[in-house]
Amino acid sequence: MTASQSRIDDLLKSSQVHRNPTVPELYEAALRRGEGQLAQGGPLVVQTNKTGRSPKDRFIVEDDQTRDMVWWQGFNQPISADVFDKLLDKMLAFAQDKELFVQDLYAGTDPEQRIKVRFIQEMAYHSLFVNNMFVRPSAEERQGFEPDWTVLNIPSFKADPAVDGTRSDTFILVNFGRRMIIVGGTQYAGENKKGIFGVLNYLLPERGVMPMHCSANVGEDGDVALFFGLSGTGKTTLSADPSRRLIGDDEHGWTEKGVFNFEGGCYAKVINLNAEAEPDIYRTTHTYGTVLENVVLDENRVPDLDDGSLTENTRSAYPIEQIHNIQPGSIAGHPKNVVFLTADAFGVLPPISRLSLEQMEYQFISGFTAKIPGTEQGVTEPQPTFSTCFGAPFMPRHPGQYAELLAQKVKEHGAAVWLVNTGWTGGQYGEGKRMSIRHTRAMINAALEGKLDDVEFVTEPYFGLSIPTHVPGVPDEVLNPRDAWADKEAYEATAKKLAGMFRENFKRFEAGVQPEVTASMPDHS
Repeated sequence: MTASQSRIDDLLKSSQVHRNPTVPELYEAALRRGEGQLAQGGPLVVQTNKTGRSPKDRFIVEDDQTRDMVWWQGFNQPISADVFDKLLDKMLAFAQDKELFVQDLYAGTDPEQRIKVRFIQEMAYHSLFVNNMFVRPSAEERQGFEPDWTVLNIPSFKADPAVDGTRSDTFILVNFGRRMIIVGGTQYAGENKKGIFGVLNYLLPERGVMPMHCSANVGEDGDVALFFGLSGTGKTTLSADPSRRLIGDDEHGWTEKGVFNFEGGCYAKVINLNAEAEPDIYRTTHTYGTVLENVVLDENRVPDLDDGSLTENTRSAYPIEQIHNIQPGSIAGHPKNVVFLTADAFGVLPPISRLSLEQMEYQFISGFTAKIPGTEQGVTEPQPTFSTCFGAPFMPRHPGQYAELLAQKVKEHGAAVWLVNTGWTGGQYGEGKRMSIRHTRAMINAALEGKLDDVEFVTEPYFGLSIPTHVPGVPDEVLNPRDAWADKEAYEATAKKLAGMFRENFKRFEAGVQPEVTASMPDHS
């Protein structure tokens, strides 16, 4: 046992530490401590000092284990073990007189792959959040619970960058040698969830398990579908199909047996949530046990989901059991279809296309979608967003390792891979129009139901994508993006421009991928 672990054990012996408190106990504590308000219907509504993750303040301890395994680019920033140890010691001293909440939970529904995590937290609402989001052991399983990982989260403790070696007073430090994450300076609960997701993304490939930032559902015949996509692409909406059972909405692993959910809950974005379009998720925002983050209450203490005055990143965190049509145990078989979702504001990518293995790896590493004007200050025209593996901030290894492992799984189990554009058609943003959600659903349903297996495909010239010439329920002229543009010369110019952006972005990955994947780069000549 290390000296720090001994000090943590001593800390947990305090009379102010609440071990595995229940939901009612956490409600009482959060309201007593002024952490949130009780809304009509019973959800706990909280406001946080930060309304999103702080990726620039996240560091991984560089040591003999991680030095050659972590891809030290992009979001993966190194920090020394000495900085970690000194900051941990200061945090433990700071926490001695604090009321703390401890939850012992599993990350992963598969008993063979899950890890045991002990969350030690200053905020009662954080304890409720992780109790909702992770897998809850039985009372018997919690007896003698020995954690594989520990998360110490003390938001009121702030670092001094000049002294502590951090970037700001906020920090998220991950130490694989100590199997510990320490968090300070931020109340945003998502750091708990994504911190452990990053741990699993590092550990599972060594076991031959593919970790994935995706939603997953399963049909009545047991056919599993995966949906990858960044914010705004429709991942949650399109995977929430009433005719299919939800496995999970965000994080999964693909083993030699099939797919399992990392989580026991959902963390849904709820800004402008519509009760008709997403009735299950909407219902959670008015349910006891749910945590609503940065949602505004009206004068009657009813959540106003259309109010983005605090942030557009409003969230609902709830146990997956609050969704009606779920897969028992959140475990299912091997995927039959893999869907990459992109919202192409340039209007170039086809509404649906089938990918080869090499194209799949290329598109997976690229992780493309686009920002539209008005989404961020200074964005006046469509801008590409490339987030490798559709989850760049959470991927410690080289993206090529994840892409290669995904390709192995897809090839072994014969899954079909589709690229679906939920963005613009007939022109870029401001000139064309948004893809019809009705058409998108029809295309995805056709793919999942095998209705595209025998149709004719044509090859798109710039990205080499295979486009079906006919999809039931969708006008044929919608399927090929060039046909949808009135100005063909403008289409050609925009397609070349986007292809060049893809090629430029991929340069930083070329050294870690197979040549045939690089050969899948689009042609912008």
